[in-house]
Amino acid sequence: MTSSKKALSTKVSFASLTQNNLGTVRKLNSVLFPIKYSEKFYSEILLPEVEDFCKLSVCQYILSRLPEKPIALAVYYNDIPVGTICCRIETKDSINHLYLLTMGVLAPYRSLGIGSYTLDVILRAAATHTKPKIGRIYLHVQVSNDSAKQFYERHGFRESGIDEGYYKKITPSGAWVLERDIQPLESEQQD
Repeated sequence: MTSSKKALSTKVSFASLTQNNLGTVRKLNSVLFPIKYSEKFYSEILLPEVEDFCKLSVCQYILSRLPEKPIALAVYYNDIPVGTICCRIETKDSINHLYLLTMGVLAPYRSLGIGSYTLDVILRAAATHTKPKIGRIYLHVQVSNDSAKQFYERHGFRESGIDEGYYKKITPSGAWVLERDIQPLESEQQD
């Protein structure tokens, strides 16, 4: 682990999603994403089989790296929810895939490495998951969101297609499909 990831790991923690923090996840999603998620979505992200892949990111006092005048945050508390990541396991062509449903970090906390760290935690969880073994991770990114596409490409994802009409209630409606294979962790490769 690099020194910057090690430092970040002491400042960022993850909480499994529960009925108790689902309201926080709903609020974060309403701020982070241009679409409203259904009750079915919120029910599915609480299922036990996706617990390793659906998390609430909690920043533990990163305030020294924020701009001088951050947006109104409860800065007097150490544990500030700053993002979410939600995935589900799917089987396609006899390969288990992890579908990254949502991943977002609040704007004042971007460019601190939190998104990269969060994605790395999920990729590591997928690499060690055995029941079922996960072979690939994929996601959709709205075709107008170049910065998100570049973020995922920096993390080894590649464009595998465009899903025209993926989004029903927002424009543009097309989405890039990005994917990458899940690589076993180095310690597993040596065994």
